[in-house]
Amino acid sequence: MADQEDEELKMALRMSMQKESPEPKRSKPGEEVSGGGGGEEGESPEVKNRRRQRELMAAAAEKRMLALPKNVVVEKSGGSGSRVVECKGKSVNLVTGEGKNVNLVKGEEKNVNLVKGKEKNVNSGEELSLAEANELFSMIFGCEVTRDILGQWTNQGIRFSPDPDTSMGLVQHEGGPCGVLAAIQAFVLKHLLFFSDDLNMVSPSLSGNVGLRRLANKESAGADIFSSLSEEKKSRALVRGMCEILFMCGSNRRVVIASLRTLDAILEGPQGRSGDEVISKALEGLSIESGANLQRVLVINTYTSSEDALQRLEALLPVFRSRMGAMLFLISALLSHGMKQDEVQLDFLHTILYILETFGISLLPNCPPNAACHTSPCLYRFFSVQESVQADRDDPSQPLVTAPFGHASQEIVNLLLSGEAVANVFDGRMDLGGGMFVKGISTTVEVGFITLLESLNFCKVGMHLKCPTWPIWVVGSESHYTVLFALDTKVQEENELEGKETKIRRAFDAQDQSGGGGFISVEGFHQVLRDTNVNLPADKLQNLCSSGYIVWSEFWQVLLDLDKSLGGLKDPSGLMGKKVFDLYHFNGIAKSVMNGNQVSSGNDFPVQRPRLTKLRVSVPPRWTPEEFMSSGPSTSDPAGKDSITEVSKPEPSQHAPLVDCIRTRWARATCTWEGDPPSIV
Repeated sequence: MADQEDEELKMALRMSMQKESPEPKRSKPGEEVSGGGGGEEGESPEVKNRRRQRELMAAAAEKRMLALPKNVVVEKSGGSGSRVVECKGKSVNLVTGEGKNVNLVKGEEKNVNLVKGKEKNVNSGEELSLAEANELFSMIFGCEVTRDILGQWTNQGIRFSPDPDTSMGLVQHEGGPCGVLAAIQAFVLKHLLFFSDDLNMVSPSLSGNVGLRRLANKESAGADIFSSLSEEKKSRALVRGMCEILFMCGSNRRVVIASLRTLDAILEGPQGRSGDEVISKALEGLSIESGANLQRVLVINTYTSSEDALQRLEALLPVFRSRMGAMLFLISALLSHGMKQDEVQLDFLHTILYILETFGISLLPNCPPNAACHTSPCLYRFFSVQESVQADRDDPSQPLVTAPFGHASQEIVNLLLSGEAVANVFDGRMDLGGGMFVKGISTTVEVGFITLLESLNFCKVGMHLKCPTWPIWVVGSESHYTVLFALDTKVQEENELEGKETKIRRAFDAQDQSGGGGFISVEGFHQVLRDTNVNLPADKLQNLCSSGYIVWSEFWQVLLDLDKSLGGLKDPSGLMGKKVFDLYHFNGIAKSVMNGNQVSSGNDFPVQRPRLTKLRVSVPPRWTPEEFMSSGPSTSDPAGKDSITEVSKPEPSQHAPLVDCIRTRWARATCTWEGDPPSIV
């Protein structure tokens, strides 16, 4: 009976696909069916309900097909089970191929191709339309951009430093794209330090522990840990890091990889000279000064398979090393995330879904066929309709590359670190009132971000960026981005009281509607006390709430003086202890500089080279020596005197703007290093 019903439904849908659909041969919903051969006589209620449900679905599918424009044609094409749905300006190619490995590729004519991964030519690129290219160019550079800024972004490749001491680092020759290079650098370090080179892209919990155990057994530090890196290993880390960023930008569903049409032909042709040399020659005279220039040379490929994307990125490494590399990677990230919401009609998607389900193919793995959850959100999620870059931004009218110096905006950096092109670095979003919000970072990230601007009180970096999964941070200054990292994740571990402080601070920040301003309402404060099990004495509670709002610094002082049994942080034993660990700072800038003390390389001006600096970082206990001594252990305890002496001993320290950045992550940290101070400009 069920097979007969399936066959009837298929026949009805085939009839509905004809150019001039005849009247349906089915009964209308709610009407009784008379006669034999498929009527209701003798049917159980269950079979009867199932048959009516199928009739309703078939009628709905037919109605949608009839509602499509007249220039829509649905016809059978090719192998078993395949269908082609075509209309002016749109086409959907459905090739079932065992009902899996469905990939989405968006082309010039708004085409949506669903094909088997193995049957797709991974090197066949699609072009952007002129309108899309103009929109992309305007979104990046705006309507008025100088040739100097365009020159910065079209003359920066993604290349490793040739210097042995900094061979793991990407070198920057032009100002501007440092935000893109620093983000890629952070992910390259993640794979070099914490992932075994013989593993594919897997979750950090699987491969990261292996890498950490190997690093823990090494006595060498500084440049020595990178001196033996092979070109193959560095390239593999680069490809995996780039692929991870792009998939993150595409919500882990797809990546779009941009290349240049002329270079694709060179890479696929016979190789005589080195690829880098041939590509450099091919790019001579190429100028990108408008969306039209971009449209003539740009090609894109879309992948949902990480294996295909990795292969494509590996093949394109000579292209990304060329002077167009940084620009092409930024375009890839933006297109992976989506410039704007895809303009696909839900009725059209519903029709496709029902046609496929007629042949037993479910494209929504979490939803059974014919389920009620086949709603608009489900369809849009499946068809990779992305949250757009412009939707993420607070002010989409401004270009992503900032004037007048052509620096990468915070939106670009946040997109590459978190997959969201938001302009702010605080956690979550800030309510401005009246239904208006500004967006921050919504989730914990793999590699983080700290900035000198926080030490100057211009912004507040949230815990999502300050405490990433891996101990690697992009460091922002007023005009440049560099990278800070550690070899061991233990630098982020917290003892009991530090964990308690972090929990309380997170609860406080969750109620802070000032975007990190450090004050909350009385109502929000009572919620913080409930969430953190802090029991304040009545007099202290009244004092804190007397002004109508609670400031973090005042609350913090009360917590330091509140006994642990009441949820505070007072620790007369002094066992909180200090931390001592190593950090490494990499600045990839390599350019001619006019200030002295640099070794000349034969040019008119000395050259600043990429530099890796090792810093010894000491983080004192949460209490200052004076606070500790005023309530520390009794002097009758022999160990107490020694403890006081150790805490009171001043730490030798050096200062540079980088130290101010580090202190936004580890309060009151002191740093020492050998040689010149590390530079973040």
